[in-house]
This record gives sequence, structure tokens and C-alpha cells, in this order.
Amino acid sequence: MAKTVISVKVDKDTKEKAQILAGELGLPLSTVINANLREFVRSGEATFSLEPQLKPQVLKELQKAFADYKIGKNVSGPFSSIEDLSQHLGV
Repeated sequence: MAKTVISVKVDKDTKEKAQILAGELGLPLSTVINANLREFVRSGEATFSLEPQLKPQVLKELQKAFADYKIGKNVSGPFSSIEDLSQHLGV
């Protein structure tokens, strides 16, 4: 198979971070790019995600808070009036 070169302008920081991540996976960045291009050609689709990923520590804290909520631990309210809420808050 004949090879060719694609020249693409990429933000320097993005390129460096991508190279580091690819290296952590034991791959050269060109392999990651080629795999993504092959998938694009195969499927005819490009996937873009705007869904943020939580840091593992934050996810763990949210899971703990949800588990507490389910058993009624560390939960306040509901309050029947603003006065009840204010009293609970001490204001």
C-alpha cells in the first residue's frame, strides 16, 4: 500500500497532549490518527463528544452523595415554608 503525507495544523498543546497519551498506550501518534481515519472511511461517520468527563475523585464523591441520599443520610428538608428553611439554616 502506498503511503502519503497529510499536513494538518493542530494546536501545539493538543498535539503534545495527544502524543503523551498515545505514548502511554505504547503507540505512535500516527497510528492513532490512521486508526481514526480508517474508522471514518469505514463507517462514513465522525463522532464528536461534548459530554464532559468527571475526574474519578469527583465521580466517587457524587456516587457517595447519591448513596447517602437514597438512605436519607445527610439530607435536609423538605421544608413546608421559607420560615422553616430559614430556621434550619439559622438565619
